[in-house]
Amino acid sequence: MKKPVYDHVSLPAAPNSGWARWKKTLYRERNLWFISIPLIAWVIIFNYVPMYGIMMAFVDYVPGKSILSSDWVGLKHFKAFIDSPDFGNVLRNTLVISGLNILVGFPAPIILALLLNELRKKRFKQVVQTISYLPHFISWVVVASILFTLLGNEGILNDILLRLGIIDQPISYLGEGKYFWGIITASNLWKDVGWSTIIYLSAMAGVDGEIYEAGKVDGLGRLGSMWHITLPGIRATIVLLWILGIGGILNAGFEQQLLIGNAQTREYYEVIDTYAYKYGIQLGNYSYGAAVGLMKAAIGVFLVFTANRISKKVLDTSIF
Repeated sequence: MKKPVYDHVSLPAAPNSGWARWKKTLYRERNLWFISIPLIAWVIIFNYVPMYGIMMAFVDYVPGKSILSSDWVGLKHFKAFIDSPDFGNVLRNTLVISGLNILVGFPAPIILALLLNELRKKRFKQVVQTISYLPHFISWVVVASILFTLLGNEGILNDILLRLGIIDQPISYLGEGKYFWGIITASNLWKDVGWSTIIYLSAMAGVDGEIYEAGKVDGLGRLGSMWHITLPGIRATIVLLWILGIGGILNAGFEQQLLIGNAQTREYYEVIDTYAYKYGIQLGNYSYGAAVGLMKAAIGVFLVFTANRISKKVLDTSIF
């Protein structure tokens, strides 16, 4: 039996190369790209062009002299930071403060968003949400003043405890290092929990309402709906913020440490950013400060890729 003629006819392959698809997508989204030009230019000018300055970490930079004309020293400043006697203490403080911020500060806005999402009175919900995120707009200078007023030796808390007879003499909450980690964690939580809640509430608004109706039919209560519908519905947002939080684990803060900390608590508040500022900028060792900052950034990028890879394998969810 003869084979049909059309079995021997080869049709020309449609252009399916990556370059052709990219051009097609670019043309289809040309209006979006056009209005994005100012933003792209801003990012390039202020985020990528200044990266030329990271070369400062590999030279002995002298102010007033070109970076390219400075003496090349390679990894000298990186080694000096690792060999410094403060390295262990600075790394410990950075990891502990960031770890506490993630341990306490990461689940807190999720819990608050779940509770706010269950409120039925819209007006009350708006009031609570507004009150919760207002501290985000208060500068750390004002927050430090509030803490000194509340926790100082002659502050409100010591005055109340003395009047109640609970203590015999004022407690130096801001002058003893053992209290610093708890104070800084509570301050970060109070300041940022409401602002972070906005992201989760926005994600919850995208969960299909019909799923909740189906859950009610199946007998799910409020707690069941939170666990089986709301949390799975915002899993992608949770994973995204978790990965970014892991990547920023070495960003333990800067202003709050300088404003709240003092000489008595330096052993507990000195983190990588404050160390780079003091020993790099204030002392004029710009190359040393650049090396410390570059090392922190490199570790952060590595942690982002690692956390993303683990999340992709374990949860089948990732950001790239």
